[in-house]
Order: sequence, then C-alpha cells, then structure tokens
Amino acid sequence: MTEADNKEQGQLRDVSTEVLPHDPVVRPSGWMYKGFRVGKKEIWYASPTVQLLMVSFVCFLCPGMFNAIQGTGNFGLDDPTAADHANTALYSTFAVVGFFSGTFVNKLGIRLTLSFGGLGYCIYVASFLCYAHTGNVAFNIFAGALLGVCAGLLWGAQGCLMMSQPSEADKGKFISWFWGIFNTGAVIGSLISLGQNVKNASGSVTDGTYAAFIVLMVLGAVIALFICDAEKVIREDGSKVILKKNPGWWSEFKGLWETLIKDPWVMLLFPMFFSSNIFYTYQFGVNGNYYQIRARSLNNVLYWLAQIIGAWVFGYCLDLKGLRRTVRAKACLGALFVLTFAIWGGGYAWQKQQVDRDVVSSKSFDDLYDWNDGGKKYIGPMFLYMFYGFYDAAWQTAIYWWMGAMSNSGRKTANMAGFYKGIQSAGAAIFWRLDGLGMDYTAMFGATWGILAGSLLIAAPVIFWKISDTTDLEKDLEGTGETVEDVVAAPQQHHLAEKESV
Repeated sequence: MTEADNKEQGQLRDVSTEVLPHDPVVRPSGWMYKGFRVGKKEIWYASPTVQLLMVSFVCFLCPGMFNAIQGTGNFGLDDPTAADHANTALYSTFAVVGFFSGTFVNKLGIRLTLSFGGLGYCIYVASFLCYAHTGNVAFNIFAGALLGVCAGLLWGAQGCLMMSQPSEADKGKFISWFWGIFNTGAVIGSLISLGQNVKNASGSVTDGTYAAFIVLMVLGAVIALFICDAEKVIREDGSKVILKKNPGWWSEFKGLWETLIKDPWVMLLFPMFFSSNIFYTYQFGVNGNYYQIRARSLNNVLYWLAQIIGAWVFGYCLDLKGLRRTVRAKACLGALFVLTFAIWGGGYAWQKQQVDRDVVSSKSFDDLYDWNDGGKKYIGPMFLYMFYGFYDAAWQTAIYWWMGAMSNSGRKTANMAGFYKGIQSAGAAIFWRLDGLGMDYTAMFGATWGILAGSLLIAAPVIFWKISDTTDLEKDLEGTGETVEDVVAAPQQHHLAEKESV
C-alpha cells in the first residue's frame, strides 16, 4: 500500500520524521516530539511519562482534593445527613456511567473526557458550602448525581492512559507514580484543612476550606485540556498505543460487549472491583464520628501519606526485573491475603472496644477523641488508620497492575477501567446507603472485611491462570483495524555507523 493510500484511509497522521541526537528510534517531527533530558532519561511531550504526569496532576487537583475533604468525615460537616445523601447519588450514577465510560473514552478521547470529568468536583464541593449556610440538601443530591457522571468519565480516561501507554516493564512504576502524585493532592488538601482548623474545636470545617478546594478543582479541569490525544503518543521504543481506527458509538458499545464475551474470566475480578471502595464508608465514618475536626484532619493527612508509601512499595515490587511476571502476580495476591487479615484483624480489636453508633452520635463534641488524648484513645488508632491507607493503595495498585498485565490495548484497558470504576461505585453506593440508614459500625466493619477476603479467593483463578509473562500482541489487535506494523517500534537508526561511513 502506498503512502497516498494510507493517507486516504486516515491511517497515517504524521509521516514526516526526524532522527534526534542520542535517540535510537525515529519519531514524527513537531514540537511535541522534541526530546529533553531529565537526568539520564530523555522524554518528550507526547511520551507516556509526560502524559502520566499530566493526568496525575489533574487527579491531584480534582479527586485528590475531593478525597482530602471527604476523609475528614461527613465532608467537613458535623452532621452526616448531607454527605450520605450526596454520596449515595454520586456512586449510583458513577456505577452506571463508569461501567460504560470506556466507550466514551474510546470515542471522545482522553483529553475531553478528563476535562469534563474534572468540572463535577468543584460543583460538588460548592454544594456543601451552600448546605453549611442554607441546609439545602437537594443541591447536594443534584451535585452528587452530576459528579457521578463526571467522575465516571474522568476515571475511565485515567485508567486507560495509565494501563495502556507505559511499556509492560514499567506498568507498576507508572501506577505508583500516579498514585503518589494523586494522593499528594489529598495530603496537601488535608494539610489545608488541618491548618485552617487546628484551633477549631467544632465539628465543621471553615468556609475558606471549601473555597480553596473549589479553586484548585477548577484548575485541574483546565490542565486536562492540555493532555495530548492517545494516538499521538510515542513510547521510548518507538511503538504506539493500540487504538481502534475510526471508532463509532455502535462499534464501541459492541467492543464493550465483546470484552465480556471473549474474556469472561474478567468477571471473576468483579468482586474485587466491588469491594475496592466500600471500606471508605466505614473508615471515614469512624473518623468523622469518633474524632474532633482537628484530629480528623491530622488522621486524614497520615492516611493519604500512607497511601503514597503503599503505592510506591507495591508498584515497584510488581516491576521487579529478577522475577517473571506470573510469579510477581501470584506473590502480590499472597501479600494482599496477609495484609487483609493482619490489618483488618487489628481493626477488629479496636472496633469491638468502641461504643455503638447511636451512642457516639448522641455525645457532645467534648467527649470525642482528640490528638492530645494519647495512648489507646489516639496514638494506637492513629497508626491503625495509617495502615488502612497503606492497604487501600496496595489493593488499588494490585488491581490496576493485574488489568494492565492482561492487555496493552487502549481500547480494552479503557473498557476494563470502565468495568472497574462502575462496579466499584456500585459497591460504594450500597455502603453509603447503609451508612445513611444508620447501620452500626461493627456490622459495617464485618461486612467490609468479609467481602474483601472473599473477593480475593474468587479472583485467585484469574491471577494464577490468566496472567502470562508477556501480552499477546495479535490478541490485543483483534477488532481494532490496526496491524502489527501500525504499532510496533520503528527501525533502529545506527547513528554512529552512519557517521563513520561519511
């Protein structure tokens, strides 16, 4: 096929190339492919590294700040009513839109879905500022439903980029980088809350806290517009991301169905997807109802710091070069089993000593735990809360890495990310509704722990028999219209040999 024929079919987007110094592969010409050095590594704007950093900062400013204020308990209020109703609406719409978000990402592209997704976060926070002054819970419910739509799109795009763009050898590292930067947003947001409420003995955050979060979230939505489209990304080896040519709405909905039909084993991961956010309801509920606002804010800072550590440990261990990928996958499953019973076993020892939920809800603020209580009332539970954060990062990192180990296709990973976020949100919606109905914390703890442990058992066959040491490229290309030649690395350029011949 001639170059003109390729252009007619829309298969070549930029055929002009140039050889860059110290670069063994050919990249298209243009500013986004101009390399620059960061230490010993050369990167360019349309590289997986830069694009990952950009999507990480979008999540730093949007869901990262959301996590910071949500982690204070009751979304910064002393009454959980508005937060329970809003979160139920949020995760209900998130479950539906999230499940199908891969279709929207594949059709509209990562950049647009990320930017639109970021807008919902600032509106959601604004609804709580409004509620603090008017008591209008209807706005919270509307904002929650809107954020569910927006968050579904944002996380579908994020998951697609993070799993499909890095090379197989770097996926754990990329996940840890993302999770670290993303949760740095939650840490900084928690520090903002802590700084503004360090002398606040009440149960609600200040108006300035809400205002700061709104401004930062708007900035995140704007940054998303500068992410480049996936078809323009070139990896270090010169290969491209696997995408479907000329995707249409019908072909993408069909592709969503084909992912389930051709790879039905992915449904064994659904219980892990379901359980991956349900623990927030118990953890944030306990933090919001047993502690004063400044202690809640400090707990929140430590929780998200522990998440950064957990993502770093698991992400880099999952990329260890001395072990085959199949061995690393199984070792990760074993590590999660150990952590599930060690950390949640410690949580059970603390929970069984606490008063019932209806009792703590009737207590005055002076009776709630503060950081100067020390010992069994604060120091020990503080470390337990940090381990909960570590566990969350380990769980999420493992799921993303396992899914990324099953495919390098942007189309398939977008669909799997959609399944993940949709089912995850269904679980969260159910547990936030149980919280709204006043379910006792001991019962909620038991249900959470049991589902986590059971989901690991159900997922085990996938980890043992469906993850291989490398991904089959031909299988990834099925149904995309792409060929191996479209996505593999360009021929190596022997610069030194050329110079010697001259």
